Amino acid sequence: MMNKLAVIGVGKLGLCFAFNLERSGFSVWGVEANIPYLNELQNRKFRSSEPGVDQLLDTAANLIFTDDLNCIVEHDITDIFVMVATPSLPDGGYDHAQVDRVAGKLKVLANDTGIERNLYIGCTTMPGYCGLLAEELKPFGYTVSYNPEFIAQGAIIHDQLYPDQVLVGEANKQVGDRIQGIYEKMVLNKPVYCRMDLLSAEITKLATNCFLTTKISFANSIGDLATRAGADADKILAAIGSDSRVGGKYLGYGFGFGGPCFPRDNRALGKFGDMMDYPLRISKATDKVNNEHFQFQLNQYLLNFSEGMEIVFEGVTYKKGTTQITESQQLRLAVALAETGRQVVILDTEQVTRQVETLYPGLFKFTKELAS
Repeated sequence: MMNKLAVIGVGKLGLCFAFNLERSGFSVWGVEANIPYLNELQNRKFRSSEPGVDQLLDTAANLIFTDDLNCIVEHDITDIFVMVATPSLPDGGYDHAQVDRVAGKLKVLANDTGIERNLYIGCTTMPGYCGLLAEELKPFGYTVSYNPEFIAQGAIIHDQLYPDQVLVGEANKQVGDRIQGIYEKMVLNKPVYCRMDLLSAEITKLATNCFLTTKISFANSIGDLATRAGADADKILAAIGSDSRVGGKYLGYGFGFGGPCFPRDNRALGKFGDMMDYPLRISKATDKVNNEHFQFQLNQYLLNFSEGMEIVFEGVTYKKGTTQITESQQLRLAVALAETGRQVVILDTEQVTRQVETLYPGLFKFTKELAS
């Protein structure tokens, strides 16, 4: 079994993954291009709101942070995880520019080495991208596999150690065995290993999150209908979720879906459907329902709180336990209400309130009573 690994891109997700690999007995090189951030990691001065990160940074003895990709050659590392950002594009697809830059640098490193190295793409990609990347890197001695994470912000360390499934789009069976071997050494449970070709794995990643957004939107639709009719939304949804064919996860009545993963994965799957000349109507309907639910909630607030009345939001991140406000429906509602003249008070951590005040100066009142 290999004992040296590289993780290229040690942002929020990659850093947690590097820690979990290191604590499992691997020697890990974390490669990072953001120099100020890299310096904080190297000096062990970086601090995170993600549970467990600070403690692991202080205790990780076999995790080396560097900006030099040559470490891969110098230390004979043949298993490389790529976890750089793939931001969304205006059309709903993904920007693979950072992965492309990494691939370009890896080509240079491969010159005359004669060693086959295995690249595992851990960031979300548009279906078809990894296959093209595999063809591009094959002449340089690299295999390409797809191995995205299924995690929730605020529980990344835990979710990586106790995954329900490990998705592997394998370059070939031998490489798939290597990836599974790494996970079997790292995880603390017995997940299902879903091994398949690259394209199928890329679709699986998007489709999984699309299903969850659909489930959330369904729950909120039923909740809105029940509220309009005067029925008990929570009891209705609890009853539906008690059916084993449905399940209760993600079936609560509340704010719409948001965050850095669900909305963009859902839109990306819709974009891929269009590319394949197969419009994925459920993806687009889910987005539409999420927006309709926002409008329903806004109208409910406006009915219950007249202009000038104070409305308190206990947290405006997209979910509790995080500092992420990306596409937060809670924050979206707070902004819309404040713009109608309601007095909106936000109870959240100092880190969150700083973000909100920067984006919307003077719009809200803040209190720090929420535990940080």
